[in-house]
Amino acid sequence: MGKAIGMMFPGQGSQAVGMLSDMAADHAAIGIAFAEASAALGEDLWALIQSGPAEDLDRTENTQPALLTASVALWRAWRAAGGEAPVMAAGHSLGEYSALVAAESMSLSDAVVLVRERGRLMQEAVPKGEGGMAAILGLDAEQVEQCCAQAAGDGVVSPANYNAPGQVVIAGDAAAVERAIAACKAAGAKRAMALSVSVPSHCRLMAPAAEHFAARLESVQIAEPRFPIIQNLDAQASTDADGIRRRLLAQLHSPVRWTQSVAAMGEHDVGLLVECGPGKVLAGLVKRIDREIEVVGLGDRAGFALALEKVREMAA
Repeated sequence: MGKAIGMMFPGQGSQAVGMLSDMAADHAAIGIAFAEASAALGEDLWALIQSGPAEDLDRTENTQPALLTASVALWRAWRAAGGEAPVMAAGHSLGEYSALVAAESMSLSDAVVLVRERGRLMQEAVPKGEGGMAAILGLDAEQVEQCCAQAAGDGVVSPANYNAPGQVVIAGDAAAVERAIAACKAAGAKRAMALSVSVPSHCRLMAPAAEHFAARLESVQIAEPRFPIIQNLDAQASTDADGIRRRLLAQLHSPVRWTQSVAAMGEHDVGLLVECGPGKVLAGLVKRIDREIEVVGLGDRAGFALALEKVREMAA
């Protein structure tokens, strides 16, 4: 196992009403982070995640700022508790913004307003019901790409998330996604199932959102990150503001290369990956990508304590 510590920040799908309630009781940094984000947005984010309703939290324009703040809050709690900074980090989709805030590349107040707008533009780019996503299990990436190409016709369908070997998410026009599901089943997929999402993320249908998002992204100050952030677009790290901005913008309509991002961290001797956010979605993916990398999560008391223990063991 490698000797270095990496950090990973989850994206949409890790949210849940009531998340971090026990952690907030233990770590003052969590309440402070939510107060800062709420002031920037002009609304009470903590009340939303604690009381819901779930349908409000699951609206993309709410999910994105809520999850970003939750991840940054846990990051601050981690550092306040003596948790070590990573040698590098990565975030899954929205999580890339959380990683950049943790690395002090952008402020929490700027980022939370930015991702609220990102979510709104994504929701507006495709009318409800006209887009879809599906999870494909048991085919390799090339097979999924071929099935999408043959199913697209006059529509759009393509890989949106390369999540792990044998686990690819596709996105596009609803009808094209249905055709791709059938093609993947015919090609031998173990499972090919539509996902309950309101936005077909990371495909060409998000290009209009990227066009409108460009000016907002340009207005946000971005500094050189304190540690490298492996970005979704190409599993490469940018250290300059222009490179970070370009990759963030292209990320909206390009696939998330999570498998490659985890592999990149493994190549840099990362032996422990800490999931800095609610849930354990990314930990599950890492176990499928590289079993040599150990994974722990900060989303609950037991995981937080275990992560601190593991980091101290590695430092000893």
